[in-house]
Amino acid sequence: MPSSEQPSSKTPSNSNASSTARSTPAAAPTPAPTPGESPELIWLRPERTGRGPRPAHSRASIAAAAIAVADAEGMDAVSMRRIAAALGAGTMSLYNYVPKKEHLLDLMLDAVAGEYDYSGLTPTGDCRADLRGLAHEQLAALRRHPWVPALVIARPGIGPNALRYTEHFLAVTEPSGLDGTARLEALALLTGFVCQFAQYERTAAAGAKWQADLAGYLGRAAASGEFPHLAAAFATAGPAADSPDAVFDRSLDRVITAALAPVGRV
Repeated sequence: MPSSEQPSSKTPSNSNASSTARSTPAAAPTPAPTPGESPELIWLRPERTGRGPRPAHSRASIAAAAIAVADAEGMDAVSMRRIAAALGAGTMSLYNYVPKKEHLLDLMLDAVAGEYDYSGLTPTGDCRADLRGLAHEQLAALRRHPWVPALVIARPGIGPNALRYTEHFLAVTEPSGLDGTARLEALALLTGFVCQFAQYERTAAAGAKWQADLAGYLGRAAASGEFPHLAAAFATAGPAADSPDAVFDRSLDRVITAALAPVGRV
């Protein structure tokens, strides 16, 4: 899943499902690993050498088992020992497939990015409408997997499915007239917004007491006279009974406006 990390001006990167994938200019070949050195990225490691018996497991099955644990119990419960038990395998044997915990996280994020359904998201030429559809597809995945947003923000998603998402995003935003760097920055901005919304939504749903305490705290702050602009904002605020989806759509429109605006015209 793409990361929300902001790309640099020299090396553009993609933000998803999914958080950002580094994008190398077309003219520059992908550097090969130093001979004898194991690639740091799991995507540069072949899953099979083509020799020997067929492996008992696969990266896909390991990622699926890890996702099931994370969905049920959170990321703190995810360990190679726990996944091995779920698969009926020896813990050490899994390191033949996934050498490092970081590789496992990459596989999990990319598997979630692979859940995106693009069948109803064919680019129409209307960037705003297309981005709304893409953002809703991403939010649906984050709601199914509430552990994803924090992970996307912490590490870039650069696997094959994340790259497919990036390719789709770039196709959707091509009519905007923005250059490649601006569109990749827009991807990071939108992914960051969706992740942040999903995280806040999960926190707010954790309990009515938290929300009641927050409302009381902010109300007292506004009434204190120390924060006049906050008090004025509360006084002119509209109804607070909107559904989470309505709040998401309203905020999303503002973010899309900013993302598609040329620099200096926001």
